[in-house]
Amino acid sequence: MTPPVASGSDAYAFPLLIKQLWHAPLSFAAEQEIVYRELRRLTYGELRQRVGQLGQLLASLGVSHGDVVAVMDWDSHRYLECFYAVPMYGAVLQTVNVRLSPEQILYTLNHAGARVLVVHEDFLPVVREILPRLTSVKTFVWVSDEGKPAPADLRWAGEYEALREGFSGDYSFPDFDENTRATTFYTTGTTGLPKGVFFSHRQLVLHTLTGMAALSSPATSQRFHRGDVYMPITPMFHVHAWGVPFVALQLGVKQVYPGRYVPERLCKLIREENVTFSHCVPTILQMLLTDPNSQTADLSRMKMIIGGSALSPGLAAAARARGIDIFGGYGMSETCPLISVAQLHPLLGELSEEEQLHYRCKAGLPVPLVEMRVVDPELNDVPRDGQSTGEVVLRAPWLTQGYLDNPDASRELWRGGYLHTQDIGYLERGYLKVTDRLKDVIKTGGEWVSSLEIEDLLSTAVGVAECAVIGTPDEKWGERPLALVVAKAGTTLDPAALIAHVRTFADKGIISNYAVPERVLIVEAIAKTSVGKIDKKLLRSQHGAGAK
Repeated sequence: MTPPVASGSDAYAFPLLIKQLWHAPLSFAAEQEIVYRELRRLTYGELRQRVGQLGQLLASLGVSHGDVVAVMDWDSHRYLECFYAVPMYGAVLQTVNVRLSPEQILYTLNHAGARVLVVHEDFLPVVREILPRLTSVKTFVWVSDEGKPAPADLRWAGEYEALREGFSGDYSFPDFDENTRATTFYTTGTTGLPKGVFFSHRQLVLHTLTGMAALSSPATSQRFHRGDVYMPITPMFHVHAWGVPFVALQLGVKQVYPGRYVPERLCKLIREENVTFSHCVPTILQMLLTDPNSQTADLSRMKMIIGGSALSPGLAAAARARGIDIFGGYGMSETCPLISVAQLHPLLGELSEEEQLHYRCKAGLPVPLVEMRVVDPELNDVPRDGQSTGEVVLRAPWLTQGYLDNPDASRELWRGGYLHTQDIGYLERGYLKVTDRLKDVIKTGGEWVSSLEIEDLLSTAVGVAECAVIGTPDEKWGERPLALVVAKAGTTLDPAALIAHVRTFADKGIISNYAVPERVLIVEAIAKTSVGKIDKKLLRSQHGAGAK
């Protein structure tokens, strides 16, 4: 459909479509590199040709405007091509969370109505398991890094590279309504079935431009600029890899895609490709810092956004000790995801390293166009005094408009005309600090205690690599905090000493006495969700009533 123009005018209305993101980069960075592991190097120009070839392939497969094309792959140049070609064609890209259980993957594919499924060979066992119950997928496209032929037992259209090479790439992607759905994927919450969120071309373009403005605006540190080398360490199936690949294209930077996340490979790529900018969740950062391969790697040029879970002071200090320019960010599946980043604003003045950590570990300042409020249950603003807490609610032009085919959940998400995050927090000098999830707040002794605050304090104790705090039932107090702690390699931790460490903060009046855990369990590992967040629902089921 051709966008409307003014009567009697030949003016082009310029719909905000993903295809428009290619104009500027190709004009000045057509020879810039895109690297996939040690397996392939492409230029921006070559990638754009491959995007055109993929568009022609979709047409040959009979894909229609609005059809859903699902992808099960590791982070690769192929995934990047799908980020562009599928929505540019007018279809909907479903980024499948390959870390979900087979039953959940089946649910998301059927619920989204995926018609075409692009499958890396590593996920063939999952596809075979769910195949008899797949209701909408008609065509499968085989992916193999080594070019292995597709097995004979599925309805394969063929192998991705061989199919692509059959086309010229000279494909003119059409104009259509910028509010056309471009992507869909499913939340990784720990309650109920996954919920489908979706985003339009207009939303993704606005998110890209705003993200570029926010990330490139600082005067010196904590910024993403044209001299950087970018590598995502957030899966591309997870909220568009936080949307940063789209920003990377606009900046025309070298991009590196690591495939499956293996610590040794990540460290090797950082070293050999001179990676300077990335983003990940705290558990991945912890893995990188403790992996033996990283000990000899120079990380002093790295800038990293940490999101998904709160960045603890202990982990931030460990990253800073390695020279990493670390800072927190905030968002969720429903927000596309970028909402705020914890860059150090010049208005804060000169800060000591300790003061910097205080702000680096926050969720950050809202990026342009974001309306962020912290409210009480009646949607009244709480004081912005650095201590009064409430629920974080949002408005921005790129927030999902609801959950796919789930009107009840959609109404609750947008109750009162604001997107409800279910995060509790406060504002200090404009910076958001998330203190807990509504479902994770510990109700003890008549007070609400933040599990994240206790985790922050535990993270500063010597020898603590990782920790999680949950509420467990208590007949007298309602709930009491239980701390689960993982020791750093070669370190022995004493639970009593850790309790005493937290108690020092209660003695200083920094936290309530009710926030001091009565029990600390030293564990080998802490349960995580499919995207690396601490799975507190599972922890509560493992260590709930009757746990000793």
